[in-house]
Amino acid sequence: MAVSYPSIRVAPIVISCLLLIVFGVVMIGSASVVEGRRFLNLHLVYLGIAALVSTCVFAAPSRLWHKIYLFGWIGSMAVAIAVLLPGIGHEVNGASRWIRYGPASIQASEVAKFGLCVFLAGYLSRYHARLEFDAKVLFLPVTLIGIVFLLLVAEPDLGSAVVIGTASLGVMFMAGAKLRHLCLIIFLALLLLLLLVWIAPYRMQRLIAFLDPWSVAFGSGYQLTQALIAFGRGGVFGLGLGEGVQKLFYLPEAHNDFIFSVVAEELGAIGVILLALVSSYLVLQLFLLARQNAARKAHFAAVVAYFTGLVLGLQFLVNLGVNAGVLPTKGLTLPFVSYGGNSLVISCALVALTLRASMEKVDASG
Repeated sequence: MAVSYPSIRVAPIVISCLLLIVFGVVMIGSASVVEGRRFLNLHLVYLGIAALVSTCVFAAPSRLWHKIYLFGWIGSMAVAIAVLLPGIGHEVNGASRWIRYGPASIQASEVAKFGLCVFLAGYLSRYHARLEFDAKVLFLPVTLIGIVFLLLVAEPDLGSAVVIGTASLGVMFMAGAKLRHLCLIIFLALLLLLLLVWIAPYRMQRLIAFLDPWSVAFGSGYQLTQALIAFGRGGVFGLGLGEGVQKLFYLPEAHNDFIFSVVAEELGAIGVILLALVSSYLVLQLFLLARQNAARKAHFAAVVAYFTGLVLGLQFLVNLGVNAGVLPTKGLTLPFVSYGGNSLVISCALVALTLRASMEKVDASG
């Protein structure tokens, strides 16, 4: 196992994350004003936990994550199974996505993001040389990730499952797998996605609400229409920080999944564009770091950076699309900005793992 410490650009990634986190604290304080300081105080606690977890992840050498990569998948599957068991999984609004322990809760899909990132990085770095010409190398990761995907769908948490599945396939392609080897997997995944929407009445209702939200403005399209109203009220420059109206019992989950709409109403198109630019810059820097790692044959670090960039980028695009009415409603947070302890902790942990792995070079025997 060879270790080296190349010069990497850490500052752009760290500064982008800090800007988004600080902005998130401000917007959560504004969006949750009707709840007093409860959500803001909890979010500050989550920030402390995220800082602690990220420090621990960063302190662990990359060779450790490289050696225990299989435990990444085992942990992801174990948590995904546990939330489905009566007495363990905590059900909210018909979905069993959390394991509650006292005041704390663990979201299975967020744990799966980190676990599958470690698993994919360890596996693909070991078999990198065979990816381009041997399609059989893809069988194991596709099968194991497919199992976790189906468990997440069973919760149900289709949004997170799609993000994780798409990021996983994207990482395999970026790691060297041929597109023709992935085409059948992509085709089958799309058929499964259509089937899942077709057989679930509430998913069909969301699709109908997405296509014509105003026809069900007081039903399944209520959230979307209120979000669109927030965008319209904000205009170019917004109403001013704290001056939004939609968060006052009109827009559900204003501090969480729909915080982007609060940004649009209070800070206008200018605020939306600036937030989009900072988020895009973060994702771009992660991809550039991944390319740098790949160029120096640090395949473990490259896969981690690609996966982190894809997950954060996809989640940002989905959240923006849902808030703006260009995608059906899904319960996905805006990375680093929305209220949500699990999402914040795992997002920070992924970035910490990316930075640590990029400071080292672990070969296939490590």
